Amino acid sequence: MIMAKVDAEESIIRRNRPGTKSENWCSWPDEPFEEMDSTLAVQQFIQQSIARDASCVDEILTPPDGQDEGVWKYEHLRQFCMELNGLAVKLQTECNPETCTQMTATEQWIFLCAAHKTPKECPAIDYTRHTLDGAACLLNSNKYFPSRVSIKESSVAKLGSVCRRVYRIFSHAYFHHRALFDEYENETSLCKRFTVFVTKYNLMSKDNLIVPILEDMQSLPSESEA
Repeated sequence: MIMAKVDAEESIIRRNRPGTKSENWCSWPDEPFEEMDSTLAVQQFIQQSIARDASCVDEILTPPDGQDEGVWKYEHLRQFCMELNGLAVKLQTECNPETCTQMTATEQWIFLCAAHKTPKECPAIDYTRHTLDGAACLLNSNKYFPSRVSIKESSVAKLGSVCRRVYRIFSHAYFHHRALFDEYENETSLCKRFTVFVTKYNLMSKDNLIVPILEDMQSLPSESEA
């Protein structure tokens, strides 16, 4: 009986093999966090929680006992940026330089792109690409984030600026491409999850959270300082 149990556990391969059908994608059993023997354990744990049910925002954002908070914030922001690429792909179908000449959110907000030597206006889709590219460069920087298990506080402090910039992608999509935004949000709960995340860790001012994704946002407690 013991051998059968060991063989069953060893037969679980947690990766998608070539030719895997979409309905079977990532369809392996969950693994307890304490058994994840990898430097990418936090990323694996987060992605596992999302795959289980993307709408369970509070559960996804609840760290395992004893988890380093800086690493937890960092890994979630990496995940947000990866998923935002999916929204960017959808936006390309109708957000083009001719119709969205600026990165706007309603008529009150116009954002300058920081990817240039001097910040300047960019078409919205270019702003989106530049911002996600810039976030990826920072989050993959060996200078600021050389480890996935321990992060200096000075590096953690940089996460807030990344959050503010990538959030503008949500706001543009919501106010100017609402149907695409709603379609992606219904699939992923990404903006809701991001809004709860940045509020929980004080990574953005509530005044800048202009997408009314949570009507009761004012009642959410702040658990820690950024």
